[in-house]
Amino acid sequence: MTDTVAVIVAAGRGHRAGGGLPKQFRLLAGKSLLYRSCVAFLSHSRVDAVRVVIHPDDAELYAESVAGLDLMPPVHGGATRQESSRNGLESLIELAPKSVLIHDAARPFVSAGTIDRVLDALTDTPGAIAAVPVTDTLKNAGPDIRVAGTVEREGLWRAQTPQGFRYSEILRAHREQASQSLTDDASVAEAAGLAVMLALGHEDNFKVTTEDDFARAERMLGNGDIRVGSGFDVHRFDEGSSVTLCGIKIKHNKSLAGHSDADVALHAITDALLGAIGEGDIGSHFPPSDAQWGGADSALFLRHAAKLVGQRGGEVRHLDVTLICEGPKIGPHREAMRARVAEITGIGIDRVSVKATTTEGLGFTGRGEGIAAQATATVRL
Repeated sequence: MTDTVAVIVAAGRGHRAGGGLPKQFRLLAGKSLLYRSCVAFLSHSRVDAVRVVIHPDDAELYAESVAGLDLMPPVHGGATRQESSRNGLESLIELAPKSVLIHDAARPFVSAGTIDRVLDALTDTPGAIAAVPVTDTLKNAGPDIRVAGTVEREGLWRAQTPQGFRYSEILRAHREQASQSLTDDASVAEAAGLAVMLALGHEDNFKVTTEDDFARAERMLGNGDIRVGSGFDVHRFDEGSSVTLCGIKIKHNKSLAGHSDADVALHAITDALLGAIGEGDIGSHFPPSDAQWGGADSALFLRHAAKLVGQRGGEVRHLDVTLICEGPKIGPHREAMRARVAEITGIGIDRVSVKATTTEGLGFTGRGEGIAAQATATVRL
């Protein structure tokens, strides 16, 4: 039996934030709200699977928005938020998870701690929701928007998502309350007589709704976790007539020896990316002792490292590689190399730098015995 599945509701048509798209597909620093929400649950150790509920008309938008993520196939939502949640729950019948987390796609900043606290609360209760206590003074307003009174804030909380439940009980509640019009899944549970606990959420876990919210979200991402990683690799020359550098095949009087295609530049860049996110080195992901990587295109290695950055909710901001050799000449191929690295990693060519230098005849590179490469990668998580 699966323990926990996250259902992310993304079937709304909200355009209040502008941009011409349903807000869940709008981009924040290159990734959609939906992508960022999915990553928060995919990367959580206590979540076994993630399913997204989408509008029937949004299949192409959805596929483009979450490309590269390991998600369950999406299901179609209904005419209301309540119906969309129920459709998501019904789709899990065969999987029969112990618990389910229901989350709004428009809350891309949910933290691992918030998810943990909701799941922990389910140990003792059939339902638990992320929420934050009200700290502002609340006022009642009359028809003319004049203050009509002050509301006691003691005991008031603002509900967020995820909202977690024991699966069988929330499914039953949704079926029983299908004819009602309720605003969230906790309301459905309450109407069915299920106890719902409050788990401390976070102010950053806000629902992106208006253009001002998008501006706030962009500011938050602008202050993200900036990481820098370095990579270094060496390959010796062997008999041959060409070398592959930065994914570009170049005629030469020798070839580079290696288990894969010996692309020393892509290997250094791969290690730099892996180092930036603390994911070891290229050998731990693609062991040279594994025959399947014999002669492999090193683009596979770099693409894998870039994908790991994306799965952390991050993006590659800049890549810089220096090739150290007496030959071949790098200058004539520099732009093709930059373009290929940009293509593999999915970033703009203006974020890729390829340089070359010699060691003035000193050392193994100066003697023409091989090529070395050093790389630096900058990522933002």
